[in-house]
Amino acid sequence: MFVDEVELELRAGDGGNGCMAFRREKYVEMGGPFGGNGGKGSDIIVKVDEGLNTLLDLRYKKVIKGEKGANGLGKGMHGKNAENVVIRVPEGTIITDTDTGFIIADLTGKDDEVIVATGGRGGRGNMAFATHSNPAPSFAENGEPGEVRHVKLELKLLADVGLVGMPSVGKSTFISKVSKAKPKIAAYHFTTLKPNLGVVKTKDERTFVLADLPGLIEGASKGEGLGDQFLKHIERTRVILHIIDMSGYEGRNPYEDYVTIRKELENFNPKILEKPEIIVANKMDLEGAKENLIKFKEKVNSEIYEISALLEEGIDKVLIKVADMLDTLPKKPLYEEEKFESHILYQFKTEKPFTIEKQNHKWIIRGDKVEKLLRMTKFSSDESALRFAHKLKRMGIDEELRKRGVEEGDTIQILDFEFEYKE
Repeated sequence: MFVDEVELELRAGDGGNGCMAFRREKYVEMGGPFGGNGGKGSDIIVKVDEGLNTLLDLRYKKVIKGEKGANGLGKGMHGKNAENVVIRVPEGTIITDTDTGFIIADLTGKDDEVIVATGGRGGRGNMAFATHSNPAPSFAENGEPGEVRHVKLELKLLADVGLVGMPSVGKSTFISKVSKAKPKIAAYHFTTLKPNLGVVKTKDERTFVLADLPGLIEGASKGEGLGDQFLKHIERTRVILHIIDMSGYEGRNPYEDYVTIRKELENFNPKILEKPEIIVANKMDLEGAKENLIKFKEKVNSEIYEISALLEEGIDKVLIKVADMLDTLPKKPLYEEEKFESHILYQFKTEKPFTIEKQNHKWIIRGDKVEKLLRMTKFSSDESALRFAHKLKRMGIDEELRKRGVEEGDTIQILDFEFEYKE
């Protein structure tokens, strides 16, 4: 089964918790803190696998989770980092953050890979907090939460040339004659239910990749037929090979077919029409084809190549023309840099990194930084709780609460935790 689009929730691994321990050994004076750091949680990496040509393996996976790093231990032993989770995808896979709409990566190389969700760092043990002013800290950190991302993986085939045309115009026959691709060929519409790729070699030993796309019909760009599923695979191609049944064997008008397909390409993405196009008049061995070609040329002022894919007549000229065009066309990126999140210009924000909402005598505080701080705090010791309170104060939360009229004894809520406010 050909699957070219999936949506996933990726949960990177949390960092391991830091350890709070002290060195207590005979003959070791003033042993001090001896708790190790936690290990890093696993990253989630998306990597190209040349052996894949579909996203089928991911179709039924809704959530992919990383492992938590190991907790730190006494005697200064740090926790082990968790192994990274690798998701293997075909070449040509685009990863988009569905929450922001920005592209994370476009994986077009055989060794391409990208970290999509970063694992949390390990929490620090009390050894890491020792200072001259506090040589024996009695607290440690929990591990940092792993990153959570909602992404769409979309496969857009890597092909130099795209075959387009109405159903039953001979696209599958054409690719079967010029490559080793073995598409299904039959005398009914929509025989091709998935794109077929074939490597073509011309007589002068030049090669290129050809994609046979399922037949388009009027309304394809809006979901009619199979067009809405496969039009996106045309976007990467550098040359459009437009095959037309010039015989009108099924009662269709060749010129109207040509206009219809170009309209659907434009409706889907106007940039497709900017690609060089080669018009191929197929089935020239059938009755009426010559007459229809004369009428077609009166309306279309372009070079037209006459072939019979079934009889393998005129094909070599088409392949040479395609190869010549590809030699002069540079490979362009599919998307502008501005659409990638790595090129977003992050500017300093003047607004506070938290929000405060009042509900009766309860104050609800929200914000990524505040929530991460809460998750990484171990409230098992007074020193740790005091450190948490000092960090909130430095963030300006205490001052903001006083401005809004917080009173002694009011409840402060962060996530599912509630605290009593005291001056």
